[in-house]
Amino acid sequence: MTESPTTPEPERAAAPDGTPAATPGATPATPAVPAVPAAADAQARPAPETLDAGTYTSLHEPRGAGRLTLDGTWHQISPKYVASQTLQNGIFVVGVVGVALFVALVLNQNWVWIPAAAMILLTVATQLVLPRQARSIGYMLRDDDIVFRRGILWQRIVAVPYGRMQLVDITHGPMDRAFGIAKLKLVTAAATTGVEIPGLSQQAAETLRDTLIEVAETRRTGL
Repeated sequence: MTESPTTPEPERAAAPDGTPAATPGATPATPAVPAVPAAADAQARPAPETLDAGTYTSLHEPRGAGRLTLDGTWHQISPKYVASQTLQNGIFVVGVVGVALFVALVLNQNWVWIPAAAMILLTVATQLVLPRQARSIGYMLRDDDIVFRRGILWQRIVAVPYGRMQLVDITHGPMDRAFGIAKLKLVTAAATTGVEIPGLSQQAAETLRDTLIEVAETRRTGL
């Protein structure tokens, strides 16, 4: 039996960089796709030391099943908020007592003590829960939204998408300025989702405002 002659395989010419050339007629290999870098629109978050300087160190949350776990870090407000509100409540009580004394002694209208007592009792009750309420206020900056929460018995948790924000406003009255704090307000198209974060330090409020405006401009949804 005669064996058929074997055709020698042609030698492959090497590429300049030493890589063997492709065999004629073979399907070229798909070139490797370089890794895509992180998204260019990823927004830099404010430094934690800016937002957390001089604030509470632990968020007061309800016990048990009422706790909410989210993928982020809660930032809190300044304890100066409690001091400011306490002073304002004291001034309000003194004002109510002064008006009641004037109406009762000068105008002989003793009935004024009923509404005055009701307002004083309501203010005292508000003052008693104020420290716990202040420790329950927190906000979290996530990739697509800012989450705000407050309250213990009656919680309110709101997530505001960055692209839905229409206005970021900072307000501070004379008493707030005296304590170096401010209130930041987020306004959206839906009035029910508006958020007010009180008791922020001036630096934290300005940093948070600038960050939210910068992120909102890149996430604008055309509203």
